[in-house]
Amino acid sequence: MIEITPIYAVPMALLMFLLWLNVVKRRGVADVSIGHGDDKPLHVKIRQHGNFIEFAPMVLLMMLLAELRDGNATTLHVAGGFLVLSRTLHPFGLHYDRAMHVARIVGNTGSLIALFAAAGAIVATYLG
Repeated sequence: MIEITPIYAVPMALLMFLLWLNVVKRRGVADVSIGHGDDKPLHVKIRQHGNFIEFAPMVLLMMLLAELRDGNATTLHVAGGFLVLSRTLHPFGLHYDRAMHVARIVGNTGSLIALFAAAGAIVATYLG
Protein backbone atom coordinates (compact mmCIF):
# COMPACT_ATOMS: atom_id res chain seq x y z
CA MET A 1 0.00 0.00 0.00
CA ILE A 2 1.20 3.49 -0.86
CA GLU A 3 1.43 5.41 2.42
CA ILE A 4 4.37 7.83 2.22
CA THR A 5 4.21 9.58 -1.16
CA PRO A 6 0.67 10.94 -0.65
CA ILE A 7 1.82 12.70 2.52
CA TYR A 8 4.04 14.88 0.34
CA ALA A 9 1.88 14.92 -2.79
CA VAL A 10 -0.97 16.75 -1.05
CA PRO A 11 1.02 19.82 0.05
CA MET A 12 2.69 19.88 -3.37
CA ALA A 13 -0.74 19.95 -5.04
CA LEU A 14 -1.74 22.86 -2.82
CA LEU A 15 1.47 24.75 -3.59
CA MET A 16 1.01 24.12 -7.32
CA PHE A 17 -2.48 25.59 -7.09
CA LEU A 18 -1.25 28.66 -5.21
CA LEU A 19 1.55 29.29 -7.71
CA TRP A 20 -0.92 28.88 -10.60
CA LEU A 21 -3.34 31.26 -8.89
CA ASN A 22 -0.58 33.89 -8.60
CA VAL A 23 -0.01 33.66 -12.35
CA VAL A 24 -3.72 33.96 -13.14
CA LYS A 25 -4.19 36.96 -10.86
CA ARG A 26 -1.16 38.76 -12.33
CA ARG A 27 -2.34 38.02 -15.88
CA GLY A 28 -5.56 39.84 -15.02
CA VAL A 29 -3.70 42.85 -13.63
CA ALA A 30 -1.28 42.96 -16.57
CA ASP A 31 -4.01 42.14 -19.13
CA VAL A 32 -1.77 39.48 -20.73
CA SER A 33 -3.23 36.21 -21.98
CA ILE A 34 -0.19 34.45 -23.44
CA GLY A 35 3.44 34.85 -22.42
CA HIS A 36 4.44 37.65 -20.09
CA GLY A 37 4.06 40.69 -22.34
CA ASP A 38 7.22 42.29 -20.89
CA ASP A 39 5.51 42.44 -17.48
CA LYS A 40 8.39 41.55 -15.14
CA PRO A 41 6.25 40.58 -12.14
CA LEU A 42 4.22 38.27 -14.40
CA HIS A 43 7.39 36.75 -15.82
CA VAL A 44 8.59 36.02 -12.27
CA LYS A 45 5.29 34.38 -11.33
CA ILE A 46 5.34 32.27 -14.50
CA ARG A 47 8.87 31.09 -13.66
CA GLN A 48 7.93 30.37 -10.04
CA HIS A 49 5.15 28.09 -11.28
CA GLY A 50 7.30 26.67 -14.08
CA ASN A 51 10.22 25.84 -11.81
CA PHE A 52 7.83 24.02 -9.50
CA ILE A 53 6.46 22.00 -12.43
CA GLU A 54 10.00 21.13 -13.54
CA PHE A 55 10.87 19.46 -10.22
CA ALA A 56 7.91 18.43 -8.08
CA PRO A 57 6.18 15.92 -10.39
CA MET A 58 9.42 14.08 -11.16
CA VAL A 59 10.44 13.80 -7.51
CA LEU A 60 6.95 12.59 -6.56
CA LEU A 61 7.05 10.04 -9.38
CA MET A 62 10.45 8.80 -8.25
CA MET A 63 9.18 8.56 -4.68
CA LEU A 64 6.14 6.60 -5.84
CA LEU A 65 8.29 4.19 -7.86
CA ALA A 66 10.58 3.68 -4.87
CA GLU A 67 7.61 3.09 -2.61
CA LEU A 68 6.10 0.59 -5.04
CA ARG A 69 9.39 -1.33 -4.82
CA ASP A 70 9.33 -1.19 -0.99
CA GLY A 71 12.04 1.44 -0.86
CA ASN A 72 13.44 2.61 2.45
CA ALA A 73 10.78 4.62 4.29
CA THR A 74 13.28 6.96 5.94
CA THR A 75 14.85 7.82 2.60
CA LEU A 76 11.41 8.50 1.16
CA HIS A 77 10.56 10.82 4.05
CA VAL A 78 13.88 12.61 3.57
CA ALA A 79 13.10 13.07 -0.14
CA GLY A 80 9.57 14.26 0.60
CA GLY A 81 10.68 16.60 3.35
CA PHE A 82 13.34 18.20 1.19
CA LEU A 83 10.86 18.48 -1.67
CA VAL A 84 8.21 20.27 0.39
CA LEU A 85 10.67 22.58 2.13
CA SER A 86 12.68 23.44 -0.99
CA ARG A 87 9.72 23.96 -3.30
CA THR A 88 8.05 26.15 -0.67
CA LEU A 89 11.16 28.32 -0.26
CA HIS A 90 12.17 28.54 -3.93
CA PRO A 91 9.50 31.00 -5.17
CA PHE A 92 10.62 33.55 -2.57
CA GLY A 93 14.10 33.50 -4.13
CA LEU A 94 13.11 34.32 -7.70
CA HIS A 95 13.54 38.00 -8.50
CA TYR A 96 14.01 39.62 -11.91
CA ASP A 97 16.62 42.02 -10.52
CA ARG A 98 18.66 39.58 -8.39
CA ALA A 99 19.86 36.24 -9.75
CA MET A 100 21.32 34.76 -6.59
CA HIS A 101 19.02 34.79 -3.58
CA VAL A 102 19.40 32.42 -0.63
CA ALA A 103 15.85 31.05 -1.00
CA ARG A 104 16.56 30.24 -4.65
CA ILE A 105 19.83 28.51 -3.85
CA VAL A 106 18.35 26.54 -0.94
CA GLY A 107 15.27 25.73 -3.01
CA ASN A 108 17.24 24.37 -5.94
CA THR A 109 19.72 22.50 -3.76
CA GLY A 110 16.95 20.94 -1.69
CA SER A 111 15.09 19.90 -4.82
CA LEU A 112 18.18 18.16 -6.14
CA ILE A 113 18.70 16.40 -2.80
CA ALA A 114 15.07 15.22 -2.93
CA LEU A 115 15.52 13.97 -6.51
CA PHE A 116 18.73 12.10 -5.74
CA ALA A 117 17.32 10.65 -2.50
CA ALA A 118 14.29 9.30 -4.37
CA ALA A 119 16.47 7.94 -7.17
CA GLY A 120 18.81 6.39 -4.61
CA ALA A 121 15.86 4.72 -2.92
CA ILE A 122 14.93 3.10 -6.23
CA VAL A 123 18.49 1.98 -6.95
CA ALA A 124 18.82 0.53 -3.44
CA THR A 125 15.83 -1.74 -4.07
CA TYR A 126 17.70 -3.33 -6.98
CA LEU A 127 20.95 -3.69 -5.08
CA GLY A 128 19.26 -5.41 -2.17
